[in-house]
Formats: sequence, C-alpha cells, structure tokens
Amino acid sequence: MPQPPRILFIAPWLPKLSETFVYRELFGLRESGVPVLGASVHAPEQVWDEPRLHALAREVVPIYGSGPLRLLLDAAVESLGHPGFALRTGMTALGDAVRGRDISGLGRLKVLWQGLAGLALARRLRKRGGMAHIHAHLAHVATTIAMYAAGQLGVGFSFTGHAADIFRDRSLLAEKLRRAGFVSCISRWHRDFYRTIVNRPDQEYPVIRCGVDVSEFAPSSEAHLEEPRPPLILAVGRLVPKKGFDLLLRALAAVRSQGIELSCRIVGDGPEREALHKLAADLNLGDVVTFLGSRPNPEVREQLSQAAIFALPCRTDASGDRDGIPVVLMEAMACGVCAISGDLPTIRELIDHQENGFLVPPDDVPALVHCLEKLLTDADLRKTIATQGRLRIQEEFALDVNVGRLRKALERAGLRTGSTDHGLH
Repeated sequence: MPQPPRILFIAPWLPKLSETFVYRELFGLRESGVPVLGASVHAPEQVWDEPRLHALAREVVPIYGSGPLRLLLDAAVESLGHPGFALRTGMTALGDAVRGRDISGLGRLKVLWQGLAGLALARRLRKRGGMAHIHAHLAHVATTIAMYAAGQLGVGFSFTGHAADIFRDRSLLAEKLRRAGFVSCISRWHRDFYRTIVNRPDQEYPVIRCGVDVSEFAPSSEAHLEEPRPPLILAVGRLVPKKGFDLLLRALAAVRSQGIELSCRIVGDGPEREALHKLAADLNLGDVVTFLGSRPNPEVREQLSQAAIFALPCRTDASGDRDGIPVVLMEAMACGVCAISGDLPTIRELIDHQENGFLVPPDDVPALVHCLEKLLTDADLRKTIATQGRLRIQEEFALDVNVGRLRKALERAGLRTGSTDHGLH
C-alpha cells in the first residue's frame, strides 16, 4: 500500500515548553498514522526530562537556527535548481513587502528575508524527499515562511492563528487568509474575526481546537480526598500583562483581609516577573504566594493535582494583545480543577459561567474577589463545577477529537492522510 503524503509542521520554536499545543497536535497526527515532519524557525527550546521532545528537537528541520550564511546558500541553490519557481516566489515576497498593509518599516525588510527563508526551507525539504502540504502554527513569521516555501514547492499550506500573532504582531494576515488551502480556527470567534478580513466558507475555516490529552490530564486518584489546607489557588502562564496576574494578587490580598485562609502558587516566567514579585511584597503576600518560575509539564500536572482553584484572570492588554483559549485553562479543567478566567469572547466558548467554570469581567478586581470568596468557602460547589468542567473538555476540547478534525481538513484539501480511523473513509 502506498504511503500517505508527508505533512510539514512549522512553528517559531518546535518544541517549546509554553506551546504544547503544537507538538501535541504533531504527535497526535503521527499516532493516527499521518507522517508528519517538524520544522523550527528558531533553534528548538531546550526542554526538561521528556525524551520524545528531545527526539523531536533533534529531528526538526532548522530554518534560522542553521545560520544566515547557510540560509543564503540554500536559497541560492534552490533558485539555481528551480529558477522559474524561485522567480515567482521572489516576486511574490517583493510584492508582499511593498504592498502589505499590516507591516511597515523594518517589517518590510523582514518579509524579504522570510522569502529567502522559504526558498532555503524548500531546498532542505527536497533533500528529505519533499512534502505534500505545509501547516504552520502562529500566523506571523512561521506562516510567512510556510507560505513562500509551499509556493516554491508547488504544494498547499494552511495555518493556525492564536493570539499575539493575529493582533499585536500581525503580518500579511489578509494575504495568508486568501492564499491558504484552509485556516484552522481555534474558536468560532477566530473564524468570525477572519471573515471580517477575508470571507470564506465554513469548510475553509474549520474550527479545530488546541486539544488536551484527557488521559494525560485527568483528576488524580488521590486528588481532593484530603484537600490541602488552606485551599491552594494555582495560576499558570507567562508573566505578561494580558494574563492578569497583578489582578489576582490584588484580589488575594482583599480575600485574605476578610480572614479567609488561602495559598497560591504562580507557575511561569516573563517580563513582568520583578514587578509581580514587588507587588506581592507590597501587598504582604509573601507568606501565601509562591512564584515557582517555569516548570516542565509533569510538574504542572502535579501542581494541578493539589489545586482547589485554577485562576487566570486574563484581559486585553494596552497593545491590544489578548488570549485565544489558553491551553493551560483546558488542562486545569481536564484535571478536575474548578477554573476561574477573565471573560473574553473566545473563553466563553470554553466556560459557561457558573456551570463548568467562572468568568469575571477583565480588570474587575472586586468581581474576582467575590468569586474567590465564594469558591474558597464552598468545597461542594468547587467539586460540582470541576466535574462539569472536565466533561466540557472531553466533549469538545479533547486532543483525539481535534486531531480528527484536522485530518478531515487535510483530506478536504486533497490529501490522503492514511488514517487508521475507518470512520474517515
């Protein structure tokens, strides 16, 4: 039986600890029988004790990580070997750099460099036997390179947009939406947003969630049998303004002033680290809040097994950047932890307020205080909400469900995925 065509997955960093959704989707496709190769724009992030991630980092096709001279050499070799395609790719990149509406200044020069990177990537893929389709995660640099490499190889491409890549760091988004074989939408909100730019039918804008492995992220057999005292509030994410960790700290101080016992652990790192540490000290939270820094996924799961509440009061920041549907929020719900989140349009597709989680208006500290007080003093309510939260993940956000949706999108794009799921054929 002939092998199904190979798919290339490209991301800015592959693997990257904070972008689990990319490599989980890649592994999910492989496990379903679809041959997938990875490519990383930058050198893969060094990961902790996860052998399959180390293996993935060793096998990915490097782009910028191979160095600028090697990139230029491979682009030149590709151009000499396939001059007609290279001329078309170069003219497309030049036209995009000149006419692109959502780029300016240095960004236009970057597009030309990304065009060269697309040529270099095409050369490297030919040496590996070629690809039948390229799929990119993050709609900015990775998708730009994917678009040019796919054009050079004469194959289709698709992409998944998320958050900053379609807001703060947007680049050639309209061009990508028009040219892609399909665009994977992590929410219905994303699909509606894309349609305000380029209107396309549902099957070309399929809703494919960033899935969670519900067998890996599941309630611990010992969780909540003897809940830690005081109750643990867990927060996980990059320490950046859009995550709202400053709001959480202020809310914790207010709750504590009411005489309610609590503890909190914050997992993650980022540019707001020093400011958040100072705020916690100013609020006299040093004995109840612990900053753990970035931690590997197994440790995050261990922290979730001890948590009574997961809190992520996200908001839209001053630059317009905001979350899509944070994967860690899904992971917490899958683990049977009662979740609180900022009320953003995308997150309403995950959480039904007071049914399977709680939503608080962004930047509303009093509302967050009220929610925390209610949950910290009512263990039965936490348990009921947590049970419904896991059911929501199993039904709509499970990894296998969404890998199946991606396979179907690839098939609609004309690819025979070779799936072992007989329901697809």
